[in-house]
Amino acid sequence: MVSGRVPRRQRRDEHGASAVEYALLISGVAVVLVLVVFSFGGVVKGIFSKTCSSVQTRASTTQTCS
Repeated sequence: MVSGRVPRRQRRDEHGASAVEYALLISGVAVVLVLVVFSFGGVVKGIFSKTCSSVQTRASTTQTCS
């Protein structure tokens, strides 16, 4: 006769599954962050360059924006 109950030893095998799930979730978030940074990196650099040029023009200094 086959019992419908799962032995206790087999139920404990899922103990480390939550750590793996958290690791996958964190790596997924990291991938999304990297994609966002690379996607908007040029836009942010352009905004900072325009701001630096504007400040440099108004301040009339000899330093350049890098």
